[in-house]
Amino acid sequence: MNVALMNQALMSPALMAQALNPGAAPVATPFFFYMLAGAAILSGLFVITRRNAVHSALALIVTLLSVSGLYLMLYAPFVAGVQIIVYAGGIMVLFLFVIMLVSIERVTKERQFNRIWPVGLLASCALLALFVSAFSKGKDLFPERRMALVETSNTQQIGALLYGEAARMGQYTFAFEIASLLLLVAILGAVIMTKRKI
Repeated sequence: MNVALMNQALMSPALMAQALNPGAAPVATPFFFYMLAGAAILSGLFVITRRNAVHSALALIVTLLSVSGLYLMLYAPFVAGVQIIVYAGGIMVLFLFVIMLVSIERVTKERQFNRIWPVGLLASCALLALFVSAFSKGKDLFPERRMALVETSNTQQIGALLYGEAARMGQYTFAFEIASLLLLVAILGAVIMTKRKI
């Protein structure tokens, strides 16, 4: 691959995917990338600026759906599905359930920004400067390497690592089962503590 083609590929996500793996067709055009990225940024701003907590939660759902679309463009269908099912589905239902239990009238009467907003603004500017420096120096930090974007076996490989194949355990099966057991204990503990309060 010559230098001119590589420079063009760096400017376009679709050309980058085609340059890294010539056999894989680009998932979408740059228009969809910028549309999803803009929707994620705009709805992310709505999350922190809306006074109504329900509106903020709905804007967060739009943000999560936009990010899942970006994952699809990066040939990661499993991560996109988990993003929609776990975060946009389960976690947001939990958020809305908590919002219904909290007194929204008292929250809306409070000040939206407290006295420590300059600290948050300073931290946001520092994070933005870090992102810009990482983006500008990214070519030096990450050397050029060819990466195979396997679209068809992505989910199958993750399933084989988590659950294993026929007649043998996967590499992360034990850790996965321990994590599920810890989550089950946490759910039972929350139910028992809530029942005592009732």
